[in-house]
Amino acid sequence: MPTTLTAIDPKLLELLVCPLTKQPLRYDAERQELISDAVQLAFPIRDGIPIMLPSEARSLEE
Repeated sequence: MPTTLTAIDPKLLELLVCPLTKQPLRYDAERQELISDAVQLAFPIRDGIPIMLPSEARSLEE
């Protein structure tokens, strides 16, 4: 199944924060993830929808 890069709405990005720390997130367009530098987690974006569940996040230390 081919993956296409989907841009996230900049206004949405301004509103989203890390669910654990409430700190701003950084958008990684290439990997389609929202990065929380504070806790070193990457939250996936699937079909243009950010998945903000800690259980779905990928550790950046992997």
